[in-house]
Amino acid sequence: MSASPLKVAVTGAAGQIGYSLLFRLASGSLLGPDRPIELRLLEIEPALKALEGVVMELDDCAFPLLAGVQIGADPNKIFDGVNLALLVGARPRTKGMERGDLLEANGAIFTAQGKALNSVAAADVRVGVTGNPANTNALIAMTNAPDIPRERFTALTRLDHNRAISQLAAKTGAAVTDIKKMTIWGNHSATQYPDVFHAEVSGKNAAEA
Repeated sequence: MSASPLKVAVTGAAGQIGYSLLFRLASGSLLGPDRPIELRLLEIEPALKALEGVVMELDDCAFPLLAGVQIGADPNKIFDGVNLALLVGARPRTKGMERGDLLEANGAIFTAQGKALNSVAAADVRVGVTGNPANTNALIAMTNAPDIPRERFTALTRLDHNRAISQLAAKTGAAVTDIKKMTIWGNHSATQYPDVFHAEVSGKNAAEA
């Protein structure tokens, strides 16, 4: 087992996605069975009570790889020294909310988080953004963290990727395991473009399959 715990930050940690992610991290199923971790969990003030309940559940599991848990609402404290930051939390679009309003709200969130990562994260930090619109939010965080190499930021549009593979499999009659090199361009919105021209089905160009 590696001696020094990896410091992993998760934002929106009391939400449904954050909740399911924490137990995979703590059990070793995400980062490996020999990697101890220290969880740094970020939430908005109103959700901290719920997050305390999540921490109690983690304690109940007594995960051997979980070296510690810290919770809070200040990204400058939670991101201090982190090696991996998973930016899951984002403002969801509510009924009657304009897309521009949503972008403005999330812009403020990811601006603050990008600046905090730039100031206090470990020199080797890597950042994964899943909060939608993931590409835009990743760009905002990255722009506000100029000292972190751009290649350390990843926007995880896995749902769109999986949907494209499933639809291509249904269209061609191939198994999903036969589809390779599927790329999704654009954002998690109407700008999305599944690129079948560079994808492969059983080793052949998907556009010709």
